[in-house]
Amino acid sequence: MHIGLIGGIGVAATIVYYQRLTKAVAARGAGRLDLTIAHGDIQELIRNNLADRREEQAAAFLPLVERLKRAGCDYVALTSLGAHFCFAELETRSPVPLISGVAPLDAYFASQGIGKIGLLGTRVVMRTRLYGQLAQTQAIALDAEIETIGQTYQDVAVAGICAPAQRALFLDAGRRMMATGAEAIVLAGTDLNLAFDGQEPGYPVIDALDVHVAALADLAIT
Repeated sequence: MHIGLIGGIGVAATIVYYQRLTKAVAARGAGRLDLTIAHGDIQELIRNNLADRREEQAAAFLPLVERLKRAGCDYVALTSLGAHFCFAELETRSPVPLISGVAPLDAYFASQGIGKIGLLGTRVVMRTRLYGQLAQTQAIALDAEIETIGQTYQDVAVAGICAPAQRALFLDAGRRMMATGAEAIVLAGTDLNLAFDGQEPGYPVIDALDVHVAALADLAIT
């Protein structure tokens, strides 16, 4: 199947999706990966996300989905969990099936025997506990620090780099959520790999991006 990605939201996350998807398809022993990426506007996404303008953002994404359909894509995915705040609105308009990066997570956590996870990501992801889509797993966040963590994540996503002080903030937030009962920390922001890749935080880390990529890779080889 031909996979379409809406990328650029941000660029660093898109690159990681590309790298991990090609690696996952190769690991499955498949041949060529059919993949097309359309570039979105991260600043537009940030403005609409902070104002909870779901219909407006879905309308902004729709031409990109239509472009991917014209390119021959069978499925389309958003390369940002933060962008999933308008997933339902976009799905109702989309001319091709959308593959959610949020929907598979609850079952994945349950399959790993994890009952409580700590969330790092955008303000909305943390505040809504992954858009309220976790039924089998309890999610916690550092509620008093959502604004600070969310702004730091936004800065990292826009810049495409993670400074040492920003990395330290994320790692410490994870430690404190583990201390309050989380069994693993979930990177529920696709640019958080910039902070956590190559690190040994001393606690279990689950990258939501990997769960999404696995679902896309399975579709890509069918």
